Amino acid sequence: MLYWLLYEKLFPFFHPFRIFRYLTFRTAFASGTALLIALFIGPWVIQKLREFQIGQYVRDDGPQSHLKKSGTPTMGGVLIAIAILLPTVLWSVPSNPFVWITVFSTLAFGAIGFADDYIKVVKRRSLGLTARAKLFYQGLAGAAVAIALVVLDQFKWFSTQMSVPFIKSWRPDWQWHWLGSIPHLGFLMFLPFVLWVIVVLIGSTNAVNLTDGLDGLAIGCTIIAAGALTVLTYVSGHVVFADYLELQRMPLVSELTVFCGSMVGASIGFLWYNAHPAEIFMGDVGSLALGGAIGTVAIIIRQELLLPFIGGVFVLEALSVILQVGSYKLRNGKRIFKMAPLHHHFEQLGWQESKVIARFWITALVFALFALTTLKLR
Repeated sequence: MLYWLLYEKLFPFFHPFRIFRYLTFRTAFASGTALLIALFIGPWVIQKLREFQIGQYVRDDGPQSHLKKSGTPTMGGVLIAIAILLPTVLWSVPSNPFVWITVFSTLAFGAIGFADDYIKVVKRRSLGLTARAKLFYQGLAGAAVAIALVVLDQFKWFSTQMSVPFIKSWRPDWQWHWLGSIPHLGFLMFLPFVLWVIVVLIGSTNAVNLTDGLDGLAIGCTIIAAGALTVLTYVSGHVVFADYLELQRMPLVSELTVFCGSMVGASIGFLWYNAHPAEIFMGDVGSLALGGAIGTVAIIIRQELLLPFIGGVFVLEALSVILQVGSYKLRNGKRIFKMAPLHHHFEQLGWQESKVIARFWITALVFALFALTTLKLR
């Protein structure tokens, strides 16, 4: 919106406004705007959540040290969403389709999380949406994102070819091209891509959701992942860097740098209130929205195979739950970890919560730095 007003409309009359055409400038300002929004409206959101008695429910079978967190305002993901989306709309090019696809994904998955939180907190139920219902709605949202990208593929603005870490020449294409020549079945050529997007987004959203169990853990890892994605989106859309790193160059995706910068700023602002001891929790509305945003950006820039490194801690947390459940069912109740997700395992080993958080942040940073090094190790 500001880009349209200050550059497209007012630049001819006031030439210093040309600075607003520069992506790095708008990304920095979007990040700063998101940070200020989160910091300034954070206390108001916390107060309103307390007035509506929207407090966190803590299970009795979890770590006993967490029982004192019961009643802490939750659904703070609403604050994160506002702080991400408002600066994105203000500072990005309004005609860019990839920005709106990512905004839609963030809102769609956030709405699913909101419904889950609403049922649990407002309706005073121990469980929100059933696992089947949650997966169904996540699949619908993922399918909508995939279909939008398929449409852009038809205009040659997007490519379903995927980048593979460490390999320059091999770029697998998620299309069944042989179906394109069969009458009435041509639309099925995109079925593998649609299914792939659904799997990636469901995995991404639930991985972030499982990580959200300690004060500041998930949002701190989000800051690191969003920072890595900011670099990746910028180089993917930059003609010189993309050519040097031998990446698929998609000029329009560079505008997602503004979105990623907003995510960094909003996450830092939320961490101010979510740091141990937390004054507010993000809830499912926050974790699903962030997971959807991270997964969608990675898909658009065709770097979804880097997601296990960009969000390394998220993946480890999700794997710990999968392994724990699998072991319990297949080995007659035997467990691999003392408790899952993984951060609870270390708590049970005697680590203080603040130590678990700090060390997981370090791990996330190492993973993200490794993801960035793969750009040249090809």
